Amino acid sequence: MSFSSGSCGNCYYFECGGQAVLIDAGASIRSIKKAMVANGLSLEAVSAVLVTHDHLDHIRNLGSFCKRLNRPVYASAQLHKALEHHTFTAPHIGGCRRILEAGKWNPVGSMLVRFFEVPHDASHTCGFAIAAEDRKFFIMTDAGRVTDEAVSLASQADVVVIESNYDVDMLMGGPYPHELKMRICGGNGHLSNDECASAITRFWHPGLKAIFLCHLSENNNTHEAAYACSHAALEAVGAPVPGKAPVCRTPSRALKPGSPKNGTFLGVSDGGGTTLQAGAFSGTPVLLRPLPREYPSPLFNL
Repeated sequence: MSFSSGSCGNCYYFECGGQAVLIDAGASIRSIKKAMVANGLSLEAVSAVLVTHDHLDHIRNLGSFCKRLNRPVYASAQLHKALEHHTFTAPHIGGCRRILEAGKWNPVGSMLVRFFEVPHDASHTCGFAIAAEDRKFFIMTDAGRVTDEAVSLASQADVVVIESNYDVDMLMGGPYPHELKMRICGGNGHLSNDECASAITRFWHPGLKAIFLCHLSENNNTHEAAYACSHAALEAVGAPVPGKAPVCRTPSRALKPGSPKNGTFLGVSDGGGTTLQAGAFSGTPVLLRPLPREYPSPLFNL
């Protein structure tokens, strides 16, 4: 589930085999709790938090989470060093500190978690591969480029969540200062739609059940543009994905993928309750349930 994705705050919920973890804590505890209750879940069930990096939209409420629930916080040693001195996390993270070792699968309860380094202008930025039961999940946001290690791990995943932040023409022709434009596209900022699509052609495999595009820019992208790029990439590698996806503008409606029975589901959102869908896959259906409008982004319920 994605409680929030974008510059306003980032927080994802992952559950498998009865264990649940949060990935980042940029959304408020109140909004997370409200969304979880609405979906029959409890914040108390969250057993740990995984942190990707120390930008404020990913850790704004991490300190409060540690103070209220006292759950372990897993991150790289380099990132934990930065969190120990960060205004928003320093007072409460000490007793929750858990270090993930580099280059290996680390046990986090019944799950196995492996982090990989991501080029981004933070103290230390990571993506995560998570193995639980017989499934593998991959998430990478806030990435300046896609590394070979990221491609290798995504190539083994059942579900991939990947950034598709900006359309190049919209960014370059937009009102942002030149310095900010260069920061975004300079290799340590964010992935463009084209870069995301290129990555998909590198990591797609027949067992990939779903791809979710996240962290779309409100000012430099549209959900149609992001979708079109990634859809074309899937077509280029021969993935069975139908034509243009329908648009759903009813936040309370759950969307189920249609035929064909085999293929890769592609989901993309602009963060405002509008969801596009295409494709399908065998096995348990995917439901996309957008959050009510007061939330900054829709809820992807896998």
